[in-house]
Amino acid sequence: MATPLVVPTASALRSRLAARPASVLSATDLLEVGLGRLFSRAEALAADRRAGRRTPLLAGRQVALLFEKPSLRTRVTFDAGIQALGGHPIYLGPEEVGLGRRESAADVGRNLSRWVDAIVVRTFAHGTLIELAEAASVPVVNALTDREHPCQALADLFTLRQRLGPLPGRRLAFIGDGNNVCHSLLLLGAAAGLDVRVATPAGFEPMASIVDQARPLARRSGGSVGVGNDPARAVDGADAVYTDVWTSMGAEDDAVARRRRFAGFRVDAGLLAHAPNALVMHCLPAHRGEEISDEALDGPRSIALDQAGNRLSTQQALLIELLEPPSG
Repeated sequence: MATPLVVPTASALRSRLAARPASVLSATDLLEVGLGRLFSRAEALAADRRAGRRTPLLAGRQVALLFEKPSLRTRVTFDAGIQALGGHPIYLGPEEVGLGRRESAADVGRNLSRWVDAIVVRTFAHGTLIELAEAASVPVVNALTDREHPCQALADLFTLRQRLGPLPGRRLAFIGDGNNVCHSLLLLGAAAGLDVRVATPAGFEPMASIVDQARPLARRSGGSVGVGNDPARAVDGADAVYTDVWTSMGAEDDAVARRRRFAGFRVDAGLLAHAPNALVMHCLPAHRGEEISDEALDGPRSIALDQAGNRLSTQQALLIELLEPPSG
């Protein structure tokens, strides 16, 4: 019988990976890279793209895109973003690798490290990502696991800063399931000085370990973190209201039960009345009529498409920072 994979604490993982190239496995790893650096780099890349300027900063680089889960935004933005910078993306779908089935995640990491400069992983279990990253000798980027989605959170905060200016003191309300997107927003939002308020049905709160990790980040940045079960209270006075699907990939068998439990947590005109000036956010894809109404998603306050668009430049910035040789 295989020994169950134990997910180490963030500090233990950092210690075990200390001798390896920087990787982004959690939203907190983005702080090691530097949010300010990433935002500045993303702004410059977006400006170059609008002006039609080529920036071949990844010329000659090979990046493996190892995807066990289907994707539109993550797949296209990484693929197109790498190519636009002169690099070469190599897409590997679930049928080609079979992480943990055809071959162990550790063996995949060791092999890919011989051929490519970085590995972008979109998988189910967070432990699979960790196992691969511990064996790899090149940077590994979390493009989504069941625990976190740091690339999404990076684009989200970049989008909020574009719309609202400096983030400290702003209030972000997350309504719905305390899932991977919620986890990364809690961590990165707390570190950026946001007042992050989460409202979920009872039993669907974010992981206590994530909340415990976010609270000291908020204290250091002047932000705050709150978790409860009242969506109207969470939204009250918010600068932005965020939601995601009630049923994530892999939990489809629970969809009917979840729709019953999440009744009252839809982002619509009624809920948004508690925050009349708030921006509306969604990481997409959306289940229209469930977690969000058409009116909210397509209305003038929605910035969902801006979030999706900013995935391109923020992920480009991240790869450049991880792969660019240090100056001096």
